[in-house]
Amino acid sequence: MAGMNTIEPVRDYLTDLQDRICAAIEQADGQARFQEDRWQRAEGGGGRTRVLRGGAVFEQAGIGFSDVSGTKLPPSASAHRPELAGASWRAVGVSLVFHPRNPHLPTTHANVRHFRAERDGQPVAWWFGGGFDLTPFYPVDEDVLHWHRTARALCEPFGGQARYDAHKAWCDEYFFLRHRNETRGVGGLFFDDLGQDFDQDFAYLRAVGDGFLDAYLPIVERRKDSPYGEREREFQLYRRGRYVEFNLVYDRGTLFGLQSGGRAESILMSLPPYVRWEYGFQPEPGSAEQRLDDYLRPRDWLGEG
Repeated sequence: MAGMNTIEPVRDYLTDLQDRICAAIEQADGQARFQEDRWQRAEGGGGRTRVLRGGAVFEQAGIGFSDVSGTKLPPSASAHRPELAGASWRAVGVSLVFHPRNPHLPTTHANVRHFRAERDGQPVAWWFGGGFDLTPFYPVDEDVLHWHRTARALCEPFGGQARYDAHKAWCDEYFFLRHRNETRGVGGLFFDDLGQDFDQDFAYLRAVGDGFLDAYLPIVERRKDSPYGEREREFQLYRRGRYVEFNLVYDRGTLFGLQSGGRAESILMSLPPYVRWEYGFQPEPGSAEQRLDDYLRPRDWLGEG
């Protein structure tokens, strides 16, 4: 159980990561700034939620840091790891969701986290988890390839292609809307329960956290000024509905946060400020909107796996 007593360096990294991403997104937006909301949790711990609203590029961008603890795990976690029943726990993490204004600029999500548990003063388990994924509405191959090439490159010191293949497949499987039979977007990386070698696993967590801006900012620069009209905006709002469906029905982080008595405003900051649903919507055959369907299936984007 090496590493059980070294949560503070992880916490320090995560608060710094939040600061760096906020600075980069403010610069990319060029207009709005993040507003911070610090909060405390009655059972233990707290965090700082930062939200940017009404920007030139981002309609809403939320990034939260949390350091929470407790003595009883919620059902969503104890069902996943029954050996943790009755253990006290502490979890630190950074999670973000950015909803751009321009329909040609994809929505994105990233999360990096560390969890540990103990019982009667003895360590029970610890692990790292995280990843990032991309949700375009009008996908561009150049962007998708850049996203996945960046993901594969950061995996190189940690098993290379095998690590990328495994965590890319995990992402495709996790971010899948079973009731729609489609992926949430074009994927990326996802991992959980990584707890074999603390130093190596923490290094991978940092690579994923640091790699997010490398993956996303070039796409922001390429797409933020793309022309669009009401049709594209309406489709963007419709597709945002899928994002809401996934987060409220399937996302383990949302369930864990709500079931553990977490702060609802911070947990639900991932939801878009504007969204719509339309009964029985079918895109026009051969349209740019129908083209998205081809991207919502697991695929070997790089063709080299």
